[in-house]
Amino acid sequence: MLFERPPVDQYFLKIAGVVAERSTCRRHKVGAVAVKDKFILATGYNGAPAGLKDCLELGCLRENIKSGTRQETCRGVHAEQNAIIQASLHGISLEGSTVYCTHTPCILCAKMLVNAKIERFVSSGEYADNEFRSLFKQAGIKFDYLVDLSWLDHIPDNIHATPEREVTDE
Repeated sequence: MLFERPPVDQYFLKIAGVVAERSTCRRHKVGAVAVKDKFILATGYNGAPAGLKDCLELGCLRENIKSGTRQETCRGVHAEQNAIIQASLHGISLEGSTVYCTHTPCILCAKMLVNAKIERFVSSGEYADNEFRSLFKQAGIKFDYLVDLSWLDHIPDNIHATPEREVTDE
C-alpha cells in the first residue's frame, strides 16, 4: 500500500477538525488553527469562556434561534475568537498567518481576523453567515474553500452539520 501525505491545506484542516472535537457547543463543532510558515501558532474551538459552565452542562441558549443570527444570544466564544485570544495570551502575532477553520466565519469573527491581520482563511464547512466574503475582499484576505472532504472521514459527521445542510445517517 502506497502512503500518501495529505497536502498542507488538508493537513491543517484535519487538525482543525480534531481541535473541534473539544467543542462544548450542542449545535456546531468548530475548530480553528492559526498557522504561519507551516508552524501552528494557536488553536481554538467554540465553547463557554474558560472556567464557566458550558452548553453541555446548562443547555443551549439558542435552541429556537436561526443559525447565523443574534449571535449575542450565546454563551459560547467562537473558535476563531479563541484562537486569536490564545495567541494574544502567549504573545504571538497572527499577522500574515493562515487560519484553517472547520466552518466559514461569522461577521464578528471576520472583523477580528481582519484586525489580527491574517493573510488567508481556509475552510471546509459553511456557517450560515456569508457577510465575511465582502469584508475579506475589502481587507485583501484570501479565502479558500475546500470541497473534497473525503480526507476528513475520521471526524464526526456533525462537525459540518448546519441547519441548512444536515448530515444524516444512511
